Amino acid sequence: MEEKPYEPVSVPPPQTPNPAYPTPAYAAPPAAGGLSQNTAAALAYITIIPAILFLILEPYNKMAFVRFHAWQCISLAVVWFAGNIVFAFIPILHFFLIPLFGLAMFVVWLLTLLKASKGEWYKLPVIGDFAMGQSQS
Repeated sequence: MEEKPYEPVSVPPPQTPNPAYPTPAYAAPPAAGGLSQNTAAALAYITIIPAILFLILEPYNKMAFVRFHAWQCISLAVVWFAGNIVFAFIPILHFFLIPLFGLAMFVVWLLTLLKASKGEWYKLPVIGDFAMGQSQS
C-alpha cells in the first residue's frame, strides 16, 4: 500500500473585527446572573428602570452591548418625553401631532427592542451615536 506524502494545510489568518461595531452579542454565553446579553439588552427597552439598573449592576455594566442599548433606551425615552412636551404647546394641531408622534415613537421603540433581542447593534440616527459614545467609555 502506497502512502501519500504529508501536505500541510494552509489556514487563513483570523479576521480582525471592525472596532466601530464590536462582534455581535448573540454568540455570548449567559452572564453570571443568568441573562444573556441579548435578553438584558432587550429588557433595557421595557422601561428606563431596567436600563438604569443594567448600567449600575455588576456583570451587565461591563458588557458594551448591554450598555449601548441601555443608553439608547434612556436617550429614546428623553426624546419621547421632550417631543410630547413640545407638541403639547402647539395650538390646535397638538390633538393630531401627539398621537402621531406617539405612534412613530412606539414603532421605533419596538424596532429597537426586537433588534436588541436578535443581538444587533442597531443605531438610531442621532441618539445612537450618543449611546455608542457612552457605551465605549
